[in-house]
Amino acid sequence: MNYCGLNKNDIANGEGVRVSLFVSGCRNHCKGCHNPEAWDFNYGKPFTKETEDEIIEALHHSWIQGFSVLGGEPCEEENEKDLIPFLKRVKKDSPNSDTWLFSGYTYEMLQGSEILKYVDVLVDGPFLLEQKDISLAFRGSRNQRILRLIGGKPI
Repeated sequence: MNYCGLNKNDIANGEGVRVSLFVSGCRNHCKGCHNPEAWDFNYGKPFTKETEDEIIEALHHSWIQGFSVLGGEPCEEENEKDLIPFLKRVKKDSPNSDTWLFSGYTYEMLQGSEILKYVDVLVDGPFLLEQKDISLAFRGSRNQRILRLIGGKPI
């Protein structure tokens, strides 16, 4: 898996101050996407053990509330194979951090996916240019939802 961004003090992609990872690779290709360079699975840098360690270390700062994963598309199969073990590690090594996952797929499309077991908040749905609304918190268009999860299921 490649990633195209790592922000260790993000206030735009979830509640509180967060560590945010932007993965590369997306097949959704939403019209008006703010990050179209991330559609390419080869864009950015390889996600390595050193990258993982850097994220875990950043999550241990007292001012960090949690971890956000965006894209590209984290729920592409190629990305999930690396993200799932890493999200397990985040839960183990940073148990007080919450995890937000931003996906262009809906919860219904992802239902039963293993990745959701390690996610506290799912922001779901494709960005729809015709429903763009800059007044929404943590979303780009009105169709997107913020779903709080426990054990991969909405609460």
